[in-house]
Amino acid sequence: MSFQSSYFESLIREAEKAKQKFEKSLELALLNPPEVKVGITPHEVVFTENKLRLLHYHPVVEKPYPVPLIMIFALINRPYILDLRPGRSVVEVLLKKGIDIYLIDWGVPGDEDRHLNLDYYINRYIKKVVNRVKKLSGSRQVSIMGYCMGGTMSAMYTALYPEDVKNLILMTAGIDFKVDGMLNVWGDKSNFDVDKFVDAFGNVPPEFLQVGFLLMKPIQNLVSKYVSFYENIDNEQFVENFLAMEKWINDNIPVAGEVFREFVKYCYQENLLVENKLRINGKLVDLRKITCSVLNLIAEHDHLVPPASSLVFTDLISSKDKETIIYPTGHIGLAVSSKSLKDLWPRVGDWLIERSK
Repeated sequence: MSFQSSYFESLIREAEKAKQKFEKSLELALLNPPEVKVGITPHEVVFTENKLRLLHYHPVVEKPYPVPLIMIFALINRPYILDLRPGRSVVEVLLKKGIDIYLIDWGVPGDEDRHLNLDYYINRYIKKVVNRVKKLSGSRQVSIMGYCMGGTMSAMYTALYPEDVKNLILMTAGIDFKVDGMLNVWGDKSNFDVDKFVDAFGNVPPEFLQVGFLLMKPIQNLVSKYVSFYENIDNEQFVENFLAMEKWINDNIPVAGEVFREFVKYCYQENLLVENKLRINGKLVDLRKITCSVLNLIAEHDHLVPPASSLVFTDLISSKDKETIIYPTGHIGLAVSSKSLKDLWPRVGDWLIERSK
């Protein structure tokens, strides 16, 4: 066989391998992805209210620390991003530290929920959850950890009910909405008439939010990640993590229209929280009322909530025990990246333990 023939035969073999690899990648990622189990850390539902469910995770130590932790995620997407899969779970890390953990699953709002507003979510839902957790745990106070929009709402709740909260942890929480950022630009009053939008649609369609988030980083979301998936198709752990993330990213839910209207208008358009002018059910949400221990977690490369939007928080509160950590990851990576889970979250657990005795 000549050198030329051998060379072309090797090219054909490589092309065939690449074709098979591409077909496998296409099948797994897009055409027929296998069912992926997510949010499987053992738990039980201990409270329900309308669509809301409160999950209590089974302790993995004999005697958890006495101050329980309530996790509050955004109203957008599902909360199991905090318990994605074994080895990719904030819940798992903190449970092993001895933290007693509860998680709010907001559920899926129906058309009948379109009028639920910030007052309903904060003064009814979160307040009822806090009261139930205090009763179940026997603790006079709770710790709260809020992620993204859930962090903003957690700050609002703590300002309204400072007596309930012993420790507050914010994760990528928007506080100042007039800093530079794509969502801040899109949400500006000159670019988005939120009243017309909510009046037309009622609840916010999940497709509207999904497309918006994808378009914020179109090359990474629509091209680069699939190239990476193709390159790692033979790495079983990579594939499992990829498919779990894809399930979460595409597991979108609507947002109750009125709470969306108020959040966009009061935060993105009028920036009332920072200006100390936000009132919920007539009561001023005064961040200066927050005096508990505070840990402010910020993702350095966050494209959804610019770090500057979160940094200002510790300057606006009255807490003496407050700390800010800017971690070199993105908005979602703060919860699921292997580096965050091995390095950052054990530190968060230790911080919480010192203040939960």
